[in-house]
Formats: sequence, C-alpha cells, structure tokens
Amino acid sequence: MAAPVVETCHVACGANGTPHVLSWSRRGLVAFGTCHSVALYDPQKRNTVALLNRHSARVNAVQWVRRQDCGPESKLISGSSDHSVIIWEELNGTFVPSIQCAGHTGPVCAVDAVLLGRSKLLVASAASDSTVKLWLTNEGKVECLQTLTFGSGFMMDVSLTLLPGSGVAILACGGDDCKLHHYVQQNGQFKKVLSLQGHEDWIRGVEWTTRDGELWLASCAQDCLIRVWRLFAKLQGGREDKAEAALRLKEDVFEVTENGTTSLYAMTLETVLAGHENWVYGIHWQPSYIKDETVHQPLSLLSASMDKTMILWGPEDASGVWVEQVRVGEVGGNTLGFYGCQMSPDGHMILAHAFHGALHLWHRDPNQEAEWSPAVIVSGHFDAVQDLSWDPEGDYIVTVGLDQTTRLFTPWRRKGWAQPTWHEISRPQIHGYDMQCLAMVGRFQFVSGADEKVLRVFRAPRNFVENFANIAGRPLEELLSSSDSSDMPEGASTPALGLSNKAVFQGDLVSQKSEDNAEDSSRVSDQYKESYFQPLSLNEPPPEDHLLQNTLWPEIQKLYGHGFEMFCLASDSTRTVVASACKASKAEHASILLWSSSSWKQLQSLPCHSLTVTQMSFSPDARLLLAVSRDRTWSLWKREDPPSGSSDPLFSLYTHTKKETAVHARIIWSCDWSADNKYFVTSSRDKKVIVWGHGASGDPVGEGAVAIGPCSSVLDVGDSATAVAFCPFPCADHSYLLAVGLEGGRILLYKWRPMAEPSAASDWTRCGQTDDSQSHSLAVKRLRWRSRPGLAGQQGAELDHSWVQLASAGVDHALKIFNVHLQAL
Repeated sequence: MAAPVVETCHVACGANGTPHVLSWSRRGLVAFGTCHSVALYDPQKRNTVALLNRHSARVNAVQWVRRQDCGPESKLISGSSDHSVIIWEELNGTFVPSIQCAGHTGPVCAVDAVLLGRSKLLVASAASDSTVKLWLTNEGKVECLQTLTFGSGFMMDVSLTLLPGSGVAILACGGDDCKLHHYVQQNGQFKKVLSLQGHEDWIRGVEWTTRDGELWLASCAQDCLIRVWRLFAKLQGGREDKAEAALRLKEDVFEVTENGTTSLYAMTLETVLAGHENWVYGIHWQPSYIKDETVHQPLSLLSASMDKTMILWGPEDASGVWVEQVRVGEVGGNTLGFYGCQMSPDGHMILAHAFHGALHLWHRDPNQEAEWSPAVIVSGHFDAVQDLSWDPEGDYIVTVGLDQTTRLFTPWRRKGWAQPTWHEISRPQIHGYDMQCLAMVGRFQFVSGADEKVLRVFRAPRNFVENFANIAGRPLEELLSSSDSSDMPEGASTPALGLSNKAVFQGDLVSQKSEDNAEDSSRVSDQYKESYFQPLSLNEPPPEDHLLQNTLWPEIQKLYGHGFEMFCLASDSTRTVVASACKASKAEHASILLWSSSSWKQLQSLPCHSLTVTQMSFSPDARLLLAVSRDRTWSLWKREDPPSGSSDPLFSLYTHTKKETAVHARIIWSCDWSADNKYFVTSSRDKKVIVWGHGASGDPVGEGAVAIGPCSSVLDVGDSATAVAFCPFPCADHSYLLAVGLEGGRILLYKWRPMAEPSAASDWTRCGQTDDSQSHSLAVKRLRWRSRPGLAGQQGAELDHSWVQLASAGVDHALKIFNVHLQAL
C-alpha cells in the first residue's frame, strides 16, 4: 500500500467552554468538543487521534453511549449550537456520522443515551429552546418520540437509564427551576412521575448509575452542594412496624405499569455533600467494571467546581457516611474554575476542563493510593489561531490567537518512546488584547502584535532554554551559545494590573524569598502581590498552572509608531529588519514600518497601499520585501546599499501593481517566496493563486531584464484562498510544491512547473489534499513549512529528505502539524 501523501502529526486545541463537553470512554479515548469539531484524545499515547467534523457551530455536549456489559463503546453523541444532535458510529476503526437528529430551535446544551437492545438507541437532548427531546434510532432511521416543554425554563442537564429489573427507561432532568424532574416511559410516552426539591439554585448536572439492583442519582447545583439520591423497587403489601417507619427517611413513591404489571418504586435522599466553595458544574460516577463475571459499581463520585477544585467522594467503610476522599486543583492564580470532570475507566486518572478550555489531568500514584499528581495532557488555543512561526532551526512552533495568548509547542522526546509527541511547553505572553501576528527574530526572540497600536519584543529566559533542552533532547551548551546568554534573566512575571512581562533575575529570586519569610506584610504593595515566577526544572511538559505563571518570557522592548491595531509582521533571514503593518482604511495609515532588530529603532516608513496590508514576506536572500493588501494589489521593495556612515538598510519601491493592472479582483490574503528567490506567489479571496516572476528567463526576482508579471496560469482553487506557502524543498521532478489553505478549512497541495506558455492551468498539478478529518472546520489563517527536511524531534527521521513538515493555523482554534511525503507526490 502506498504511503499517504499527508499524515497528521499533531493537533493542538482546547475544549469549548461549556459544562458537558467532555466524556471518557472505556476504550480509553477522551472525546471533547473543540470549536465545531469533536476531538478524540488518547491519554496513554498523549496525542489527538482524530477530529470529527460535521457540525456547523460550536459543539456544546459530548457523550459516549455506555454499554450494559461494560464493553468498549462504539457510539458517540454530540450536541451543538447548530441545533442538531449527531450520532457517530465506529466503522472500520474510525468514527463516522451515522444519524443527525434535527428539530430543536435553539442550541443543544446536554445529551445522553441508553441502548435498548442491539440496534435501538434512545437519545435525550436538552436545548435552550426550553425543551427536552427524546429520539429513537433504529438501523439508521431516527424518530422524535416526544418533546417535553418547560415553558420559560431551561433544563441544564439530562440523564437516561433503565429501571432496575426492567427495560423501562427513566429520564432525570435538572434545570433553572431548582427541581429534579423524573419521567418514566409508559406505553411509548414519557410521563412525569416525580419532581424533587432540595437544591436552592440552578441544577447544573445530573447522572445515574446502577448498583446492586438500585439506581443512584447524583445532582449538583449552583448552591455549591451535591445531592445523592437512591431509587429502589418497593415490595408491595409488605408490612413494617412504626419504629422503622419513623426512622426511615422521607420517600417519594411512584408506580410503573409494564405489560399489565404494576411495580412500586421509591426515591430517597441518601446524602448531601458540602465541600465546594463555588458553583458545582460537573459530577461523574466512577465507571463500573467487570470482575469475576459480575458488574461492580464503586460508590465513588467525582465533582468539579468553579472554586478550581475537583473532589472525589465516597462512603466510609465502617459508618457508611459520605466523606471527601481526595481533593485536587489549584488555590489562587488568575484563572476561573472547572466546568466538568471525568474519570478514567480504571479509576486511576481524573480529568477536568476549565472555563478557558484547558484540560487538567491528575493520576493516582500506584504506590500511594491517596497521592494524586498532575499529568501531561494536550493543550491549545480556545479561540482562533491567527498566526504561527517556526523557529529558524525548526525545533519548535510559536502561535498567537484571539484567546490573548502566545504559545510555544515542541516535540517531547521521552526515553523509551520512538515517536515523540508535541506539547505546549511555554506560554511566553498572556495579554489583555486579542493577538494577531508574530515574527521570530533569531532562535529565542520574537515580536508580536495585538489589537493595540504597540509591538512587543520578547526574549527567552534562561529557565526556558534549560527546560527546552531537557524536553526536546537538545544540548544545553549549544542552545546557550546560539543566544546572548550573558545577561539572560531567569524568567519573567507580570506585575499586578500590568500587561508587560517583567524580567526576573537571579538576585530577584533571593530577595523575593527573603520578603516571603519576613513577618511584616503591612505594606500596600503586599495587598496586590505579583504572580511570582518560580524557576522550574522540567523533564516533561508543564501542566496548565505552571504554563500560566512560570513560563512567561520577559518583554525587552515596546515599538510605537502605528495608529491602529496591528495586523501583520515579517522578519528577514539575516535577523536585521522587522516589517510591520496595521489596520488601515486610508493610505496614510497603510504604510509599512521597518524596525532595526538590533537597536529596535524605526528605520523607515514605506507608503504605497491605500488599505490594510494583509501579509508581508521577505525573500529568502533578504534583498526584497513583498507586501499584499486589501486594496487588491501587491508591492515589492528592494534593499539598497546603506548611506555612508550608516549601517542601517534602506528599502525603496521596486515595482507594484495598480488597480488597473491588478490580476486579483478581490482582497489578496497571502503571499510567499520560492526558496531560490525566482518566484513569489499570491492568493486571494477571488479563489485565484498566481505565481509571479521575470517570465521564462528564470532570473531571481529583482535582477531580471523583463518586468515582473504572472509566470503561471491563473489557478482557481474553488474557494477563497486565505493562505499560501512555497515548500522550501523541490520535488523529485524539480517542480515547486505549494500548499494552499482555503476559507472552508481544506489544505490543497499543488505542484507547479515553470512553462514558456502555460495555458488552461497545464502548469499546475494537484498532488494531495487534507481529507475531512484532517481539514480545519473553519478558515485556514496561516501555513508555514519547516525550514529543514525531516520530522522534528524524531530520531532517525530528523534529516530524512523524503519528509517535510507543514504547520497550519485555523479559525477553528486548532494548530495542526502535517507530515508531507515528498516521494509519494
């Protein structure tokens, strides 16, 4: 079988900020909603196995369909803001959408399901249209059995199960009326049998489990409390004495008639658990397991709260009183709390997802049962990824996004593992503005731009370089020699109410410790303490709380000069010049500013365009600067010899297209250079991709006698072309390889061969594309090829010239890294 052209190497993404968006299966996969997709993550292999794309809006709820025999699940349900519920089924090892339930008129916020035999599935879905719908699926067909309406109220969660000893379904709903509503299926219809009071605020989560022929229901609410209820079958006609009746807790009794037989069931409150100090959003029973051919259900309940903690509850063996057994989480910090929680099938790992999309994983120490410690898990942006850049050596990737963060990802080389896995190991910048663009300036330095008029320059601290060497398996001496390590600070911290990361030096750490030991804390500054940097020695990727506090990079410079929000950045290969551009609706604001990367002073203003410059790119030999704009034209600037007595470079306008001569009819989104400086490419909203140069002469751009014009036929890619990138390595037949990112999320690979007279796109050959699961679910914002051949971090494949790597940033919150097989093209 031929090797695939495009393989997914890594997907970095965060969970959506909704309570029921996480579910852990017995097959070991964690499913969570990320933007419009469902991600399947393997905590053992520590990689994202697949992305399921079909929804057209945010995924709010995800639930595996549990099997009675505790076997691995083959069905997954997801509910979305597109008002639909999708049932995914396993087919040949992959999950495909089999049934779509459409009927809600508002976003679906909770889903659950129960199997009725081999092929029938009963699904419940709650939505913000104040209804709960019940669906019956059978062999690919779906029928809406019933719609339960709640007037002006909302149900926040639903849970389905079967009554003990029968095949009758019971549904529990909890919502903003603070009551638990129970419906039992009678003659094909669900009838309300109980409404239980007790909670004093909105109920956020409900979940059933079965143990010893009885049902247990846990409910959690914004009153910071958890209630555990027990449902059991009552013997009819049985007598009990008055003393027993007086001691017994209040029971709520209801009748169920099935096949002419009436059964009595009673529900009683088992316990109220108070331990959280804020709203409790998530609860989850430890999954049942099979031992000695019987199903065992541990009475172990996990809860997650906005107080940033998870608690594992269970009854004491001796007294049966429910107590807190384990509490994990963080105290303090600048984050909001947890939305939901899940437990691994074996009960040895617990997982929470936080308000800002971060996943938090803890695992139990096998030697000490009560000891839990944080573990490595996937992380990523929780809003659109706007820009990305490889470092010059191709060892790591830096990204910026609308979630106001800058993140750094690198392969983790673990001992005994052949395949490295990519992880976020640093969060250099946490900002107060949406991030828009960045450019690497050397190995450990970058410039970033946000929705503010200021550019900020960051340099790596010593603590990052040391940890990067440990995790990525690089020699520390080599890394320190490649950067100016003489005055390198230890780390960085953010002052209270500040936006700038302040450098922390070795001396600061000593004085900080002595201050902490001092008794006198009556000073005003102590009331607003900074989030202090603590140097860490890491041999594995850090968990979220360390990323937030201890992996910042110090800010070394601010660059002022632009009048509006920053839009794009570029730096040259000689690390001497940085170009920047901001949003502009007039020509006076559309000028490109050039900065010296040694002194950080402004060198030049380059006026040409009349609207926002959308992207810029320096030629590989650093002689030319290409800019494309919203005004549908491009401009080319040439480096001149510096004037006498100055070492600063000067750029002058070499050529540009005008509105009359422009080939593109819409905004030009992206541009890039070929590695040999002979051609550059532009891509536009008009679906066209065009290669430019000095015609058939093949001279490097800027040195040819012929004027610059289109060298290719116009390639129509069928969708708005939002990103384009030239591969820096030629194909085996010496043609050029280009990646084109589309507004719909797909990435196309084309070979382009220079021809004397190209006609009807004969010079273009499509040689690969991402499939549905590999593609982004929204627009591709940026494509960047790794500057070195081979696979980053993979021993033996690091310099394998048959593979190259492509990174893509998407509006769907995802950073994706693809391995592209050059010889399979």
